[in-house]
Order: sequence, then C-alpha cells, then structure tokens
Amino acid sequence: MEREIEKIVEWMRDIAKNAHAKGFVFGLSGGIDSAVIAGLAKRAFPEGALGIIMPIHSNEEDEADARLVAEALDLEIVKVDLSSTFDALVENSFESQNRMAISNVKPRLRMTTLYYYGQDRGYLVCGSSNASEYHVGYFTKFGDSGSDLLPLVSFVKSEVVELAKALGIPEKVITKQPTAGLYAGQTDEMEMGFTYEELDKTIREGYKGENFEKIDRMNKNSQHKREYPPRYERG
Repeated sequence: MEREIEKIVEWMRDIAKNAHAKGFVFGLSGGIDSAVIAGLAKRAFPEGALGIIMPIHSNEEDEADARLVAEALDLEIVKVDLSSTFDALVENSFESQNRMAISNVKPRLRMTTLYYYGQDRGYLVCGSSNASEYHVGYFTKFGDSGSDLLPLVSFVKSEVVELAKALGIPEKVITKQPTAGLYAGQTDEMEMGFTYEELDKTIREGYKGENFEKIDRMNKNSQHKREYPPRYERG
C-alpha cells in the first residue's frame, strides 16, 4: 500500500499542476474515507492541504474524530457550522416529507462550502467516494460527488482500510461504523441493506451472494450519477 500511496500522491500532484492549483481542500467528516483523503492531500501538498469540518446538526463525536485525524496528520482545519444555513433553506422553502430529499441537501451545502474555500485559495476539491460506494451510487449527486478529483474511486472499502493503516490514521477512525451522517442513527450498511464485505466481494470477485441482484440493480439504477447530464445535440 505504501507504493500505491506514492502513485496516488504523484497523480494528485499532476492533477494540481495541470490545473495550476496550489493545493487541495476536502471535507473532514471523522470517517475513514475523508481521513485517507486528508492523509494523501497532506503528503501531496504539506503546506497546501485544508480539511473543513462542516457539521449540520451532526453527532459531536464525528467532529471529535475529525480533529483526532487532523492532530495525527498535523493538518490545517477550519470549522464551518452549516446548521443555520440548512435551517434557513428549509424554512424559506418547505420541509420535505421525503427523508432522502431533505438529507441530501446537507452534502450539497458542504460541496458549495468546499468550492468557496477552494476558489479563494486556488485549491482543488478532493472527493472521498470509494469504489464500493461509487459502484452502487451511494453518494449524493452534485453533493459529495461534486469534486475536481476522486483519488479513492478505484479502491473498495477494505482497501481503503489498508490505505488508512499505511497513512497512520488513528485506529478509532479506522474501526468506527461507516456512516454518511445524514440523520441520527444512520449507518451505511443499514441503509444499503448489505455489508461492505459482501459488496467488496461482489465487485472484486464477482461473488453472487444473497444481495447480488440488489447490488446489480443499484449499480444500473445509479448509472446517471456517474455520467455528465445527457446533452441534446443540435442537428
């Protein structure tokens, strides 16, 4: 994994160089994926890596874990509490009864915040989606997928764990239950309806377990998330 990390970091530097960027900005959620992005960005630009903690009525433990990562990596961080921004949007429009519709506002507000800081500093926005989530569309369109580069999109969740270990990410963050933090008590595996272990085996080994058809269906139904919007071509 150390050799793989060197290759990713070199790739990230090339992306930044071609864009005339000075560094990278990314959300720091307290989860393993954003922690690995932080570790990679810090290696690529030791003085040009910025992690942003963006709670929206979030679990306070997530912020504590994000700060634990920042301390371990000697990472520059800022906190932007978007709770009142989220509340103002809902209050000035309507409160949807569709839980996912209202929950997905949160990553879209975070994406806007990252680009605000990124454009100000001349940084590119790093997305943290891994191959497991990307395969089944477990990300918010124009939310956490809204980024300039996706360094982890070729690594399934179990491989991200190995990257985290090699980067010196705190054990507490590596072993915590994955969650998108969209609402209280939410976990990735609960929401998807299967484990990352099964999903990773399906992607890497073609494993046809209990949820194979569901995983395949989610992959097909989320194809639009992995493509640019369809364009009408004038004849």
